[in-house]
Amino acid sequence: MATTRENSTYVVSFILIPYSNIGLLRYLYFTITILWYTSIIVANTFLVVVICMDKKLHEPMYLFLCSLFVNEMIGSTTVYPCLLSQMLSDTHEVTLTYCFLQIFILYSSASVEFCSLAAMAYDRYVSICYPLHYHAILNTRRVCNIIVLIWVCSFINFTISFSFTINLKFCGKYIDKVFCDHYLLTKLACSLTTLNNISDLFFAFVAIIGPLILIFFSYVKILTVCLKTSKETKQKAISTCTPQIVSLVNLFFGCIFHFGDTRLDMSVTHVPDKVRILLSVYLLICQPLLSPLMYGFNLSKIRNACKRLYCNSLLSGINQNYITDMLTPYEPVCSLRSSGWALMAIPKSRLMTKDPSALERPA
Repeated sequence: MATTRENSTYVVSFILIPYSNIGLLRYLYFTITILWYTSIIVANTFLVVVICMDKKLHEPMYLFLCSLFVNEMIGSTTVYPCLLSQMLSDTHEVTLTYCFLQIFILYSSASVEFCSLAAMAYDRYVSICYPLHYHAILNTRRVCNIIVLIWVCSFINFTISFSFTINLKFCGKYIDKVFCDHYLLTKLACSLTTLNNISDLFFAFVAIIGPLILIFFSYVKILTVCLKTSKETKQKAISTCTPQIVSLVNLFFGCIFHFGDTRLDMSVTHVPDKVRILLSVYLLICQPLLSPLMYGFNLSKIRNACKRLYCNSLLSGINQNYITDMLTPYEPVCSLRSSGWALMAIPKSRLMTKDPSALERPA
């Protein structure tokens, strides 16, 4: 679709080319995509609820994680509904307004991702290098201020970069990607200025290079301290830092695939179209699920919080009056055994004992 102004024709909608080749496999792709998107939303929402409900997790590290999980859902929701609708569409057309909105949220979300990882690296640096001053340096108020600063700065950063693009007039209408991309969109403009050409680089420097410098500095300090400490401290530091390292490596390869797909001619490298499309959305596929798996379910405190939440919901669903009548003088107790959490009836006299082993003996 195009509009005519002063004898010139400007494009006001775009066509996403890759969807035109999916054919009869669209329903298979649609099913896989909607299941994956549902998994992303369920996993991240569950962990946000657990962190919010469990007061033991109201610590700096887990507050940063909560912000990260919310960001994963926002970034995924920006792209996945578009993917699903385009798979079943016959025109594969998106409006200019929607394209602008998708680019703005997606790139701002990417900035929040890197800045959140930088904040978490700083948290680990303070925790390991200054353990006695940890709660004084990173109190709840300061952590909340850092989280707000991350989100506000990310939006402002891309707003400045995007301000050079939003007033452009577009003459091309075909985008060779499954979602709107800032660089590909600017290539469709009728004319470009020097500021348009460097705006993308400015955003990348502030949103990616800056946080990476802070992360590198934090890990160098952590490594320096670990080399002087005991083996047990080293193992603890490694266990807490490993998820961030894995996430950073994943983001690094995802950025290579993304920028390589948009700036290099993949036809020269003879990369199949389906492989190229898959690599271009690698970050949107892996990162939203990798974060809850690596940071959430992989951390013992969050696993125990999930078990506590399950146990409490199980106990609250049982009729207490019925238990009192049937099990008196017994008391229902939720116990963690090797096979998992279990609901047991324990004599009240044993609950008063100071011997923990008394709870494990049969009534």
